[in-house]
Order: sequence, then structure tokens, then C-alpha cells
Amino acid sequence: MLRKNIPARYLSIFFSVLILFILTEPGCFKQADGTVRILSPLCLSAAEEPPFIKEGELTFLDRTGKKIIAAIDIEIADTDYERTRGLMNRHSLPENAGMLFIFERPEPRSFWMRNTYIPLDIIFADGNQKVVTIQRRTEPLSYDAVQSKHDAKYVVEVNAGFCDKYGIAVGNYIKFKRGRQ
Repeated sequence: MLRKNIPARYLSIFFSVLILFILTEPGCFKQADGTVRILSPLCLSAAEEPPFIKEGELTFLDRTGKKIIAAIDIEIADTDYERTRGLMNRHSLPENAGMLFIFERPEPRSFWMRNTYIPLDIIFADGNQKVVTIQRRTEPLSYDAVQSKHDAKYVVEVNAGFCDKYGIAVGNYIKFKRGRQ
């Protein structure tokens, strides 16, 4: 009977020490400059959500390409890694902000909302920066394909409802510039 209690006793001690370690883990903390320092993988979940970093500005233009409808600050995803990561693991996005995905050439595009907690409007634009498809109010955490109906070279993700609020429509144009201005 004593032998049966030994493993349970060791398990109990092990889990007690583990819980104590987790509760007192100083593994991650925000530094004065706003960056997160990670000393232990136990705190990775708290540090995974990247902050919004302005890398440029994007304007939505009417069908003539001359009148500004709306403007947003953007992060730019122009590498395979950045395009794959997108807005994953974020729980918020500033109101007048978004992410611009830039691809090498226009072709059919398909996105999903895996690990994306924010409902989004996804705007697809062709090589001339003309809006060709808008997918409104996408479902967070969904594995369903969110597709362009035509070839797209640029894709803009903004908070759900943005297109309705500002009247962004197929046939409008986008224009962007890099830099933190």
C-alpha cells in the first residue's frame, strides 16, 4: 500500500512546485521602452500579441482616383513571413489603422482568420490599386477561405465595419506611402 502512495505523493509535490514556479515566474516583463523581455517560455502567451507599429499611410480614393474617402495608418506585410503572420494573435487594432499586404504580382488571393481574434473587412486591390473585392465582417478564428473574386496584388485589412462606415466600395482606389511621418 505504501508503494501506491509514493507516486501520487511525488506527483503532488511536483505539481505544487510547478504551480509555485508559474505563480512567481518573473520570466517576462515590459521594459521602460515598451519592449517585452522574455526570460522564460512560460510567459510567451502574454508576449505574443505584437503592438501596432505605423509603417506608412494609406488613403482610399473614389472611383476617379482623385477624391479622398478615408485615410489610415498601416503596417506593411511585404515578406512571406509578414504576410503569413498578418494580424494573427492580436486582440485589437486602432480604429483608423490596418495592415497592407503587398504581393509580387496580381493573382487570386485567399486569406483565413486562423489565430485572428479581430473581425475584419478585407479589401483586395489589383495591380493598378483598384479595389476589386471586399469581404466584410470576416469571422474571427475561422478556417474558412476569404477570397478575392479577381486577381489582387494588394490586400488591406481593417476593423470590421470600416468599409460600411466610410463607403469603401469595389471600384474605389487605394494609394499608400511608406514611412512613419
